[in-house]
Amino acid sequence: MSHSTAKPDALWYTRCSIPTPLGVGAQLGFYKEEFAPDGIVIKSLQESRDPAETDSHFEHTLPHSFRLGGAVPPIWARAKGQDTRVIGISWIDEYQAILALPESGIRGTADLRGRKLALPQRRDRADSVDVARASALRGFLVALELAGLGQKDAQWVDVPNDRFRDRPDVVAPDTAVRRRQSHSYTSVAHALVKGDVDAIYVKDVRGAQTAHLLGAIVAVDLGGHPDRYVRINNCTPRPLTINGASLREVPDLVDRFLRRVVEVGAWARQHPAEALTQIARETNWTESWVKLAYGDRAHEHLDVNLEPASIEGLETFKDFLFVHGFLKQDFAIDDWIDPRPLARVREAIASSPRAPFRANGAEQPRQVA
Repeated sequence: MSHSTAKPDALWYTRCSIPTPLGVGAQLGFYKEEFAPDGIVIKSLQESRDPAETDSHFEHTLPHSFRLGGAVPPIWARAKGQDTRVIGISWIDEYQAILALPESGIRGTADLRGRKLALPQRRDRADSVDVARASALRGFLVALELAGLGQKDAQWVDVPNDRFRDRPDVVAPDTAVRRRQSHSYTSVAHALVKGDVDAIYVKDVRGAQTAHLLGAIVAVDLGGHPDRYVRINNCTPRPLTINGASLREVPDLVDRFLRRVVEVGAWARQHPAEALTQIARETNWTESWVKLAYGDRAHEHLDVNLEPASIEGLETFKDFLFVHGFLKQDFAIDDWIDPRPLARVREAIASSPRAPFRANGAEQPRQVA
């Protein structure tokens, strides 16, 4: 690995409240442990109240910042010309479904023909990208495609999804993860119950909770579909991105941070029960809900790779966003990916393996300070 002499005072990271190796590594204290000897402060965007900093979750503007979460914002930022690179991809399949009420008569993909389908509409940030809308449109179009149908075969209803979001987010002091004070699917659930729409798209634990609350029918199970293409959406796959300048100026720090992310995967496979606990802590969901939304083997997928199937999935989703107007410009996915850091990290791990934690010669979990 190459080494830099001008080290930054801080490294930033941001993630969503979903299972990722970066987020679990933060809960375990990996990054603070790694960089404390250098005097480098590790900062989470989720702990910031400064809009100039928190906007980087979407814009990726902060220097020396790592991001691992939904794919829409980093793809959107790259299409705007932001100098970022993908150094890994995480793929954890999750609960994704098209929901309808029992009295609708909707029981499968073909039943969506001619029906009113909810498209969330964000109005609070016209200068940003509408993640919920992109996710719902992708889910519905894939569901229609399974029945040989297309966009013209359904009615599309805009559902404003910001009128329930006038309260500021809060940061959980025990996990340092930002929480919304309103539910992700409040607006579309209201529209479904009132009969304004016939079906809604939902995902992850919040989607499963919505189905349970409404007594809804899972008309289309997207998350459990055997075809990987059907499961592609905002959170499958998720790119791990870093500023291009960081790769040029401090590649050694990028490699060290990435190694700790990679080590989460090995640790989780060796400690499945503890991994489940940390995922629950990271997402603020109970372990039973985590199992329902992500299956019993989520601990086996807390890693990053740059396998052809993962890159193809990311490209498929990027192409979808461009074709449907969420991106102003297209770009080549291969130009966005830099495989060198992950290759260096894997070589370093192979030549000098180490246990993620050591205390008196025995592995044990560390508590986040």
